[in-house]
Amino acid sequence: MTETRAMRIISMLAGVAAFGLLSACSGQGAGSDKSDGADAATTETGVVNLYTARHYDSDLPLYERFTQETGIRINRIEGKPDELVARMRSEGANSPADVFIAADAGALWRADQAGLFLPVQSAVLDARIPENLREPSGKWYGLSRRARIVAYDSAKVKPEDVDSYEKLAGPRFKGRLCVRSSDSVYNLSLVGALIEAWGPEKADTWVRGIVANMARPPQGGDRDQIRAVAAGVCEVAITNSYYFIRMASGDNESDKAVTTKVSLAFPSLDGKGAHVNISGGGVAANAPNKANAIRLLEFLASPESQTHVAASNNEFPVSPDVPPPPPVDAYAAFTAHPMSAAAFAARQPEAQSMMSKAGWR
Repeated sequence: MTETRAMRIISMLAGVAAFGLLSACSGQGAGSDKSDGADAATTETGVVNLYTARHYDSDLPLYERFTQETGIRINRIEGKPDELVARMRSEGANSPADVFIAADAGALWRADQAGLFLPVQSAVLDARIPENLREPSGKWYGLSRRARIVAYDSAKVKPEDVDSYEKLAGPRFKGRLCVRSSDSVYNLSLVGALIEAWGPEKADTWVRGIVANMARPPQGGDRDQIRAVAAGVCEVAITNSYYFIRMASGDNESDKAVTTKVSLAFPSLDGKGAHVNISGGGVAANAPNKANAIRLLEFLASPESQTHVAASNNEFPVSPDVPPPPPVDAYAAFTAHPMSAAAFAARQPEAQSMMSKAGWR
């Protein structure tokens, strides 16, 4: 851990006194990184082994709080989702993984296709997580939501110009759109949702329209797209909601200034609402600590945990009965499309092929 990252973590933990958390991370407590997996292989009752592709410092206080409330120590291994999936596959039946978490439904689907999840029955999870945001047989559950939406130059673009995804691919925005690369999992899930809703022919027409409308070759992350709108490089950009909210509510004055020039729109898919992706997780197929794994997922799905994630990482709660806290509450009055996350996640391979053929780099 770098000194800068450590300072961010200490500062963050100090700011969550309402949770009664520690003000610094202990290398032996929850959140410690057992990257070699040796200690994680234990089956002692006070341990849960977490493989996570979420790289947010704001998650660390949750792990600390879980340990304080339950006495269960979390051994955490971080990595990119496909790297963790490959690791779990290579470990086979001897894998120490208890829980796998990813920041995209497509990554959860790929882990499921590899046989890495164990279906679980949890009345708590079923009650807290809407049916369309979990795998039907209980293999994985959404734990937070993020909308794939549009940032636009309000001096040049009217709200009605960006009230549907279809309009983004129309001639109005030829040479005026910024978007990140086709290998972005968030773009893959969006296109997967369009394939699921429209079928491949119409979705392919949309993808080709997006390529034709690009103001520049795809580059950078979502925040770079938002900054490009403010700089006049493009008039509209496709982005995840939490990046804009983070820029608008954070401490970076330059980013705050950017969001005063850029507005946020929640386009609708077939008049049914904006596309919503999830962060989520499930119990590993060979979990040595299954009961603890379920307990961790239920903890992460609790109203308190959802509120913390929303406030700290600017995602939306996944449960409809959890009120969005500041600062996301100012952006939460949108309609979310009811499409099953499992359905659009399964379309990612088709989406990748379609985008590549269309020249979406």
